[in-house]
Amino acid sequence: MGDELEELAVAERVARRMVEQLCAEMEREATPAQAAGQVAGRAVLLVPQRERGMDEVVLPEDYQRITDVVRQADLPVMVRQVCAKLGMSTEPSRSEAMRSKLNRLAEWGWLRKLADGKFTTML
Repeated sequence: MGDELEELAVAERVARRMVEQLCAEMEREATPAQAAGQVAGRAVLLVPQRERGMDEVVLPEDYQRITDVVRQADLPVMVRQVCAKLGMSTEPSRSEAMRSKLNRLAEWGWLRKLADGKFTTML
């Protein structure tokens, strides 16, 4: 009987460790890291696909600032307005870079792009 109790205790410790490891793996998967990729030899941060319950903290910091500007606006915003609010130049080369970021956020479900080209938060 003593050997059986010892075996049960060992089995319980092993099962507990396996559950802890599984929980840690599930937590890592539920909180996607800011994955880095390469485009034309340059390192870039990738915007993760938005999923239900996912918070904006998983976005790179500059994308978080962009979504804050859009969220705080009373009406849908134009690219120039986002640039101005962030203290950036509204000249075409800078606004096109911002348009690219806004489009990426819309593609991955963080923002909504309207037919007139303005952006708003998701409903």
